[in-house]
Amino acid sequence: MSVAVRFAPSPTGLLHVGNVRLALVNWLFARKAGGNFLLRLDDTDEERSKPEYAEGIERDLTWLGLTWDRFARESDRYGRYDEVAAALKASGRLYPCYETPEELNLKRASLVSQGRPPIYDRAALRLTDADRARFESEGRTPHWRFKLEHTPVEWTDLVRGPVHFEGSALSDPVLIREDGRPLYTLTSVVDDADLTITHVIRGEDHVANTAVQIQIFEALANIEGGGAVPVFAHLPLLTDATGQGLSKRLGSLSVASLREEEGIEPMALASLLAKLGTSDAIEPRLTLDELVAEFDIAKVSRATPKFDPEELLRLNARILHLLPFERVAGELAALGLDEADAAFWEAVRPNLSRVAEARDWWAVTHAPVAPAADDPAFLAEAAALLPEEPWDLSTWGTWTGAVKAKTGRKGKDLFLPLRRALTGRDHGPELKNLLPLIGRTRAQKRLAGETA
Repeated sequence: MSVAVRFAPSPTGLLHVGNVRLALVNWLFARKAGGNFLLRLDDTDEERSKPEYAEGIERDLTWLGLTWDRFARESDRYGRYDEVAAALKASGRLYPCYETPEELNLKRASLVSQGRPPIYDRAALRLTDADRARFESEGRTPHWRFKLEHTPVEWTDLVRGPVHFEGSALSDPVLIREDGRPLYTLTSVVDDADLTITHVIRGEDHVANTAVQIQIFEALANIEGGGAVPVFAHLPLLTDATGQGLSKRLGSLSVASLREEEGIEPMALASLLAKLGTSDAIEPRLTLDELVAEFDIAKVSRATPKFDPEELLRLNARILHLLPFERVAGELAALGLDEADAAFWEAVRPNLSRVAEARDWWAVTHAPVAPAADDPAFLAEAAALLPEEPWDLSTWGTWTGAVKAKTGRKGKDLFLPLRRALTGRDHGPELKNLLPLIGRTRAQKRLAGETA
């Protein structure tokens, strides 16, 4: 069977880097295996799911280049969940429970106070028809729990290795709420089974869910003759640089903010997230195809990886220093630099951490600059030696060689006054690259101390 994976975010907030790392790992896994990648919106939490968050998820994935082969939305599949729930009820694996939230909290508190795990006591299985009728006459509507088999649950995790749970140590999960809506534990299994997902790659916070869901997969297979249980891989969750978890509802390190406010390039984020927590060195990559070629889920460690925004910014700079003009032309145009060309980009990119910083150097080469003409006699001598145009990358060397021979200056005493006069700054891109962009007329005026 062809490999099929899914990324199944809930559209209840902004995607943060932890979410996108899981999307990227799933996508790389699928592409490496020649399989397909499903984007599924788990949007049954109707109170918190918002269309703008769903649109944001698609926008963020598209920006990163993580195209999907299939798309599904849980809110389109309520009829299917009802059908499965009815089959589980008929088989005796889904049973009604009438405890109120307050009663359940008291039970949990009592067990914890006795040093026992807060596992549901299956009191609802001992109810008679008369008991259930009495509860319903009181206005109670049941929630429905899945009856787990008290047998071992085992699987070989692609990241964690052999995993073992005792069924008796797990609590029967609620699959249907009192209002009749299905919960994630059920809908995810139904979707994965119906959409023939072969590998479920998700965060390690789902390990206990997996033990429960494997039994649900098996129950559905017995009832409906379904396929095999997927292979599972549980990745350690990202933390921030301080070791704190990431929250999409707080907007912590959201993809949107990295793109729109921090000016991060998509391949910088992908290059970092693809290698965080693996045995591979983190290096700039210019295409997703390079990351696909290097990907191996066996390289993922169980250690907790930390996401450091400063490391991302350094990687972003390294990416920019490698990007050809064609890859950034659209971004430069969006900054208003419609006339920027390859020569300008080649000149300034070694000094950029973000593409937006190119706007400052465009101003230096194409807009009036107030020079720092603090050595006018020297600058006048230098101006008199300016070569005639056309200028190219050799002009700077030719000119400064002539100035050195005429004035006897060298090193910092030669170059810094020229840089400050021509750019108004002490540091920046190599002047052999900037000088042809500044042009002879503008250079003459700046050397004379004029704003030009």
